[in-house]
Amino acid sequence: MNRTSPSGPVGVILSVDPDRFAEVVAAARRAGLTVTREQDVLGSLSGTIEEDRIPALEAVDGVDSVDRDRTVRLPPPDAPIQ
Repeated sequence: MNRTSPSGPVGVILSVDPDRFAEVVAAARRAGLTVTREQDVLGSLSGTIEEDRIPALEAVDGVDSVDRDRTVRLPPPDAPIQ
Protein backbone atom coordinates (compact mmCIF):
# COMPACT_ATOMS: atom_id res chain seq x y z
CA MET A 1 0.00 0.00 0.00
CA ASN A 2 1.47 3.33 -1.03
CA ARG A 3 1.17 6.22 1.36
CA THR A 4 1.86 9.84 0.74
CA SER A 5 2.35 10.69 4.41
CA PRO A 6 5.09 9.25 6.60
CA SER A 7 4.14 6.52 9.03
CA GLY A 8 3.77 7.34 12.68
CA PRO A 9 4.04 5.38 15.90
CA VAL A 10 1.30 2.87 16.61
CA GLY A 11 0.50 0.89 19.74
CA VAL A 12 1.09 -2.85 19.50
CA ILE A 13 0.67 -5.90 21.70
CA LEU A 14 3.06 -8.81 21.20
CA SER A 15 2.74 -12.44 22.12
CA VAL A 16 6.24 -13.88 22.59
CA ASP A 17 7.97 -17.07 23.68
CA PRO A 18 7.83 -16.86 27.51
CA ASP A 19 10.86 -19.16 27.83
CA ARG A 20 13.00 -16.62 25.96
CA PHE A 21 11.19 -13.48 27.13
CA ALA A 22 14.19 -11.26 27.96
CA GLU A 23 15.99 -12.21 24.73
CA VAL A 24 12.90 -11.54 22.59
CA VAL A 25 12.21 -8.19 24.32
CA ALA A 26 15.78 -7.09 23.63
CA ALA A 27 15.46 -8.10 19.96
CA ALA A 28 12.10 -6.29 19.68
CA ARG A 29 13.71 -3.14 21.06
CA ARG A 30 16.48 -3.43 18.46
CA ALA A 31 13.74 -3.70 15.80
CA GLY A 32 12.37 -0.34 16.97
CA LEU A 33 9.83 -1.18 19.69
CA THR A 34 9.50 1.21 22.62
CA VAL A 35 8.28 -1.12 25.37
CA THR A 36 5.59 0.27 27.66
CA ARG A 37 4.52 -2.88 29.53
CA GLU A 38 6.03 -6.33 30.07
CA GLN A 39 4.15 -9.40 31.33
CA ASP A 40 6.82 -12.06 31.28
CA VAL A 41 4.72 -14.78 32.95
CA LEU A 42 2.11 -14.43 30.19
CA GLY A 43 4.64 -13.97 27.38
CA SER A 44 3.12 -10.63 26.46
CA LEU A 45 4.40 -7.11 26.04
CA SER A 46 3.11 -3.89 24.62
CA GLY A 47 4.66 -0.77 23.24
CA THR A 48 4.84 1.62 20.33
CA ILE A 49 6.65 1.34 17.04
CA GLU A 50 6.73 3.24 13.76
CA GLU A 51 4.12 1.67 11.51
CA ASP A 52 6.63 0.92 8.76
CA ARG A 53 8.75 -1.08 11.27
CA ILE A 54 5.98 -3.59 12.09
CA PRO A 55 7.20 -6.14 9.48
CA ALA A 56 10.66 -6.10 11.10
CA LEU A 57 9.05 -6.63 14.49
CA GLU A 58 6.97 -9.55 13.18
CA ALA A 59 10.19 -11.12 11.83
CA VAL A 60 11.89 -11.18 15.26
CA ASP A 61 12.62 -14.78 16.27
CA GLY A 62 10.40 -15.62 19.25
CA VAL A 63 7.60 -13.17 18.39
CA ASP A 64 4.44 -15.23 17.90
CA SER A 65 2.10 -12.39 16.97
CA VAL A 66 1.88 -8.62 16.68
CA ASP A 67 -1.54 -7.02 17.10
CA ARG A 68 -2.46 -3.36 17.03
CA ASP A 69 -3.48 -1.99 20.40
CA ARG A 70 -7.08 -0.85 20.11
CA THR A 71 -9.24 1.05 22.56
CA VAL A 72 -12.83 -0.11 22.84
CA ARG A 73 -15.29 2.28 24.39
CA LEU A 74 -18.72 1.22 25.53
CA PRO A 75 -21.59 3.66 25.90
CA PRO A 76 -22.80 4.40 29.41
CA PRO A 77 -25.47 2.01 30.75
CA ASP A 78 -28.22 4.61 30.32
CA ALA A 79 -27.35 5.37 26.68
CA PRO A 80 -30.22 4.80 24.22
CA ILE A 81 -28.09 2.50 22.04
CA GLN A 82 -25.95 -0.28 23.48
